[in-house]
Amino acid sequence: MSAVVSLPQPSIRPMREADMSIALANEKAAYEFPWTLGIFRDCLRVGYQCHALELAGSVIGHGIMSIAAQECHLLNICVHPDYQRRGYGRALVLHLLDIARRKRAVMALLEVRVSNDAAYRLYTSLGFDEVGMRKNYYPAKRGREDAIILAFDL
Repeated sequence: MSAVVSLPQPSIRPMREADMSIALANEKAAYEFPWTLGIFRDCLRVGYQCHALELAGSVIGHGIMSIAAQECHLLNICVHPDYQRRGYGRALVLHLLDIARRKRAVMALLEVRVSNDAAYRLYTSLGFDEVGMRKNYYPAKRGREDAIILAFDL
């Protein structure tokens, strides 16, 4: 007889001002060059789709997306490193894409660091395709790093 262990399921909800400090902490844990508190506040203030990934009462990740002119742009997808590789990032991206469809977007775009193999694999497994490159887009330890532009037909 074997036991079946089920992982707790996260919920995704709109981000609130009160979530900003934990979002910033998650960013700092996950990324070498995290967003600033000001960027998070600006995204919330201008009405971007800002969502918190919550597990057992704790915010463990977030997703930020803009929607305009029938396009959505996934600006920031972050899951705290302690919770990565459990499908939570995938759930967050799919949630945001569903919102984009409901808001009548027909195309989704994002940039991913050329060095971020895990994120690249996630996005391409969801059907995103390479459509271009942004040279020197991201800050890096030694100067700048290129970004791969990915697109998905909604």
